[in-house]
Amino acid sequence: MSSQTSVTPNPENGRISLKEFIRELKEWQRFIRSKWLPLLLLAIIGGIAGFAYALIKKPQYKAVTKFVLEEEEQPGMLANLGGLAAMAGIDIGSEGGLFHGENIIELYTSRSMITAALLSPVTASDKKVLLVDLYTDYKGLRQKWQSDHVLKDFRFSEQVSSRLQDSIIGCIVKDINKEHLKVFKSGQSSTLNVEVKAGNELFAKAFNEAIVQQVNEFYISAKTKKTKEALDILQAKSDSVLRIMNGAISSAAITADATPNLNPTRQAQRVVPVQKAQFTAEANKAILSELIKNLELTKMKLMKETPLIEIIDKPIFPLEKDKPGRIKSILAGGLSGMFLMLSLLVLKRIFAKIEAE
Repeated sequence: MSSQTSVTPNPENGRISLKEFIRELKEWQRFIRSKWLPLLLLAIIGGIAGFAYALIKKPQYKAVTKFVLEEEEQPGMLANLGGLAAMAGIDIGSEGGLFHGENIIELYTSRSMITAALLSPVTASDKKVLLVDLYTDYKGLRQKWQSDHVLKDFRFSEQVSSRLQDSIIGCIVKDINKEHLKVFKSGQSSTLNVEVKAGNELFAKAFNEAIVQQVNEFYISAKTKKTKEALDILQAKSDSVLRIMNGAISSAAITADATPNLNPTRQAQRVVPVQKAQFTAEANKAILSELIKNLELTKMKLMKETPLIEIIDKPIFPLEKDKPGRIKSILAGGLSGMFLMLSLLVLKRIFAKIEAE
C-alpha cells in the first residue's frame, strides 16, 4: 500500500508523482507536435520580416577615437611652491583640484561640450556648414520644419544664441547622448574610447573629431588654469621689477655723467642721487631673484599639471559600417515568430485547462 501511495498524486498537498509528471510532459510534447503547421507558418513570416528589416535598415557608421590620458603625480618638492609664491603676494593654490582622470568621461556627455562641437564648422559638398546643420539634414528635420512657420526659415548661428536655438540644440543633445555617443574605458587600462554612431558617415567622423578636440582642450585648460594665471602674474611682476632696476641703473649713470667736473664741496649733488639709484637697483635685484625663482618653479608645476593625451587611433574614411546581416536577420525573425506562436498556444491551452476545472 505504501508503494502505491508514493506514485499517485496527493490532492491534499498539491504534489504530483514522477509518473504523472512524465505523462504531463508527453501530453505537452504531443500538443506541440500537433501545432507544427502554425509554428512553421509564423516562423516563415518572421523570417520574411527579418529579411525585409535587413534590406530596409540603413547602415550605421561608427567613428572611434582611442587615446591614453596620463596625469603626472605632483612631487613633494613642489609643496613649498605656495609659500615661495606668497612672498610675492601670489596664491597659486594647492595640489589637486576638481578635475581628475574620471571627470573627462563626464565632460563628453555634458551639454556645453556637445553644443560647442555641434556649432563647429565642417566642410560638406565643398562648402562650410555647421555640424548641427549636417545633423538636422540627415535626420530629416528640415523637411519636417517646412510645415512650421516658426522653424521654416530658422538657421543655426555659431556666434549668436537664442531661446529657440538653445531649445532645439537641447533636444539634439539628448538624442546624441541616447543614440549616438558612447564613451568608455577599455577594461582596466587607461585607454579611453570615444565612439560615435550615425547614419551619415561624414557626420559620424566630423562630430567624433570635434567632440574629442573640444573636450580635451577644455580638460587641459581647466587642469592648468590656476597655475597659468599665477605664471602670468609672476611674469608681469618680474618684468616690472626688471624695468625699475634698469631704470635705477640708468639713473645712476646719467647722474654721474651730468656732473663730470663737480666742485668737491658739492659732492652731495652727485653722491646722494647715485646712492639712491644704486640702493633701488640692489633692492630690486634681490626681489627679482626671488621672483625668477618662483617663476621657474611655477613653470615646473605647469609642466607637471599638464596632462598628456596621446591619440592611439582616430576615425578615417571609410568608416566601419554596422548593418544587420540578412541570414542573421532571417534566423532571428524566424525564431522570434516561432517563439511568439508557441507562447500564445501554450497560454491558450493553460487557460482552457483552468476553465475546464
